[in-house]
Amino acid sequence: MNPSNETTIPVALTIAGSDSGGGAGIQADLRTFSFHRVHGTSALTCVTAQNTTGVTRVDALPPEAVIAQIAAVTSDFSVGSAKLGMLLNETIMTAVAKELRDRPITNLVVDPVMVSRSGDKLIDDAAIETLREEILPLADVLTPNIFEAQILTGNEIGSVEDMMTAAKKLGSLGPKSVLIKGGALNENPTAADVWSDGANCQVIETERVETNNTHGSGCTLSAAIAANLALGLEPVEAIIAAKEYVTEALRNSLSIGHGNGPLGHGFVLNEGAGRR
Repeated sequence: MNPSNETTIPVALTIAGSDSGGGAGIQADLRTFSFHRVHGTSALTCVTAQNTTGVTRVDALPPEAVIAQIAAVTSDFSVGSAKLGMLLNETIMTAVAKELRDRPITNLVVDPVMVSRSGDKLIDDAAIETLREEILPLADVLTPNIFEAQILTGNEIGSVEDMMTAAKKLGSLGPKSVLIKGGALNENPTAADVWSDGANCQVIETERVETNNTHGSGCTLSAAIAANLALGLEPVEAIIAAKEYVTEALRNSLSIGHGNGPLGHGFVLNEGAGRR
């Protein structure tokens, strides 16, 4: 009998929605975890019927089902990090917040899925207030886009300087650090994001990749940050590495479907593609 090649690797958890088109949500998260050689676990919050052209239906899971998934994972695995994605409604947010207070997870990345890259609002005002009051204080890293940062702070954001001001203001809501994603800010020739932990503020830039196939980029970035945190990187190092991964995945994005295609999460498998 041949001996097995048993190994131990870090474990990460994604608490998010399902994308039937496979470009975003838990599908993108789990592919991102695998790329980083991190074992991915999941707690599904909602099921969406969507593809590259849009979303046609969303069904929320009962909060009890969401919590049961989190409990099943955390009672068995040593979870090194987690990311929160689409929580959808106030009821699920409240239940998840209570579970994470009772069963805290280190290295929690919160992607406050509130507004799309095009500026469309995805959750109602009651859910936004619950997100602000109950979820944000739990975050080790908060990753809003500029539209979400505007709603959470009440500040207009039109420049990197505005992003820096908003990042510091968001820090006062409880997260240990904040990364505002500036991809929608067209004034920058590079993809400039702003990170702040209250005491320090830093602009993190990568190449801006010109492609329409950007579906799932926000999910992918937050999942990559969580994976890198599980691997032992410090927050800024995890963010820089995650941005490099997303940039390469955008460079190798997939032109599939009739709308905005997804990132090429497994770009190292592509002929001629190399990991940077």
